[in-house]
Amino acid sequence: VQLVESGGGLVQPGGSLRLSCAASGLTFGNYIMGWYRQAPGKQRELVASISMYGSTNYVNSVKGRFTVSRDNAKNTMSLQMNSLKFEDTAVYYCHAGRYLQSYWGQGTQVTVSS
Repeated sequence: VQLVESGGGLVQPGGSLRLSCAASGLTFGNYIMGWYRQAPGKQRELVASISMYGSTNYVNSVKGRFTVSRDNAKNTMSLQMNSLKFEDTAVYYCHAGRYLQSYWGQGTQVTVSS
């Protein structure tokens, strides 16, 4: 199983980024997909998740600013991040989960700085 994130980078406060996760080696449509992030000195936290059927959940701090989506035909998941804030700076990880199965990507850095 491989999960490969892309789209991270440096952005000014108020800007936007779109992260993508390309999955291979698994039946993508059977997995709950999620975006996690980990800032320096902090625990990894769940940012957004999307079920096999498209139901979404967000941590309160990103509601109204981030949108998670998936394309089961292309085995991809995206995270559209708008109105970025300094506190969104972190390494963002793609995750796939199903029962006891859990897979992680290598992470992509998002830095919000002026």
